[in-house]
Amino acid sequence: MGKFDEKTEKRMINDIMVLLVTHYGGGLSEERLDKELSAVQQAYNQARSSHGDQLRKSGEPYIFHPLRVTHLAARHWMDFPSVIAALLHDVVEDTPVTLNEIRKKYGEEVALLVDGLTKVTASELNNRDDLNRQDLKEATYKKTVLAAIKDIRVLCLKFWDRIDNLMTINALSEEKQKLIAEETRAIYVPLAQHLGMGYVATELDSLSLQLIYPRQAERYKQQVAKVREQNSDYLRKVRAKIINACEQHRLDVSLKDRWRPFSIAGAREMQRGFGALYTLEVQVDRTQDTYMFLGLLHGMFPSIPGKLRDHLNVSSRFGYQALKTTVQVGEQRMRVEITTRKLARFNDSGVLAPGFEFKWDNFRDLMRSLMEGESAFDTASLKLASATIQVYTPRGDVRILPEGSSVLDFAFDIHESLGLNARRGRINGRTRLLKSRLLDGDQVEVETAERPEVLPKWLEWAVTPKARNTIRRYLRNKVRTA
Repeated sequence: MGKFDEKTEKRMINDIMVLLVTHYGGGLSEERLDKELSAVQQAYNQARSSHGDQLRKSGEPYIFHPLRVTHLAARHWMDFPSVIAALLHDVVEDTPVTLNEIRKKYGEEVALLVDGLTKVTASELNNRDDLNRQDLKEATYKKTVLAAIKDIRVLCLKFWDRIDNLMTINALSEEKQKLIAEETRAIYVPLAQHLGMGYVATELDSLSLQLIYPRQAERYKQQVAKVREQNSDYLRKVRAKIINACEQHRLDVSLKDRWRPFSIAGAREMQRGFGALYTLEVQVDRTQDTYMFLGLLHGMFPSIPGKLRDHLNVSSRFGYQALKTTVQVGEQRMRVEITTRKLARFNDSGVLAPGFEFKWDNFRDLMRSLMEGESAFDTASLKLASATIQVYTPRGDVRILPEGSSVLDFAFDIHESLGLNARRGRINGRTRLLKSRLLDGDQVEVETAERPEVLPKWLEWAVTPKARNTIRRYLRNKVRTA
């Protein structure tokens, strides 16, 4: 992870300050900016002195972990309280500093964020003797999710913390590494997808898979390195040709190489070489420029039929907003993604990016319903909810549901009583059973019975936590009153 000396430490805190000034300097008065930067410096000094000579299990000085987490937070448009919380996120857990001290010095906002990132202890659960590590872990999940319902920044800070932990995990046993990786894939990857943070989800997933399948990951890494080396001259010529064409048309573009991170699908396809492993990312200023660039690209290189996808206005199932195409460049096929600089920030930082529209109520409803499930945290439903469809009521109102939802899920999404009294549905005017699966763009109407006709098999037909929890409660009450 690099050198661990004073010079590196200074460079990291300076980089964080530069990012904050770049993102927020234009919108704040000089006096306010100085005040905020001073608070960040104070938090860094406190983290430095609190962690003191502490070392991580890898042997590195502890301060480098909060600094890396803070750098990720600052890079992804997080604000001053979040950056301060990132610097201090482990002091309550690992040093004598208390949450009250944080609250007095930095305010309630920072204290809430730090508390949301601090593990639950047995004393917080009334010193119960029957608690094991799994109980404490589940209590910590719930605490983080409850804090995220109040303030989404808690969850985003958790992502950066987890990314750095996955990258510096080698000192732990293989068994523990795999447990942390599997937990990341079950909980944090779908949460990142749900927040529109596609690249963050990909990073978390790839880092986790490298720990679960280390030998395959190493083979994959070697294959990518080999293909990169073989194609360096080829790519330089292609980029020069594209930039030259854009300059002639006065089109301002940024080109970026993206090599496919390790994944199960990537490992299966790696022998296909360049076409499967490489994507050229193109960023322009305006949406109309994306189509202009697409025309230029297809004028230079033949496009592959059936490979064009327009996700600029309606994002893909995992939130990316870009034009995607594949072109034949000489003897090789090349994937190209074209987006605006603004949408690139959305793809990278999701809910944190300036201007990103996020449906907060949907997120909060989902989190609350996951908390009401039978298990400590309904990870299966969470994973499902990270890919969504849009369906419509007869009046044309939009409802967003997890991919794979049924008519029954739609009914419960509208109202609990509508779900309980549902008899059958109409999808795009055609009568359908309650278990019928919905597709993106469907118009749905629910026909009702005079009284509830809830059956145990409804639990197999429903996928949303809200529907399943309500059905369970109804069936339990029915058994009690029978």
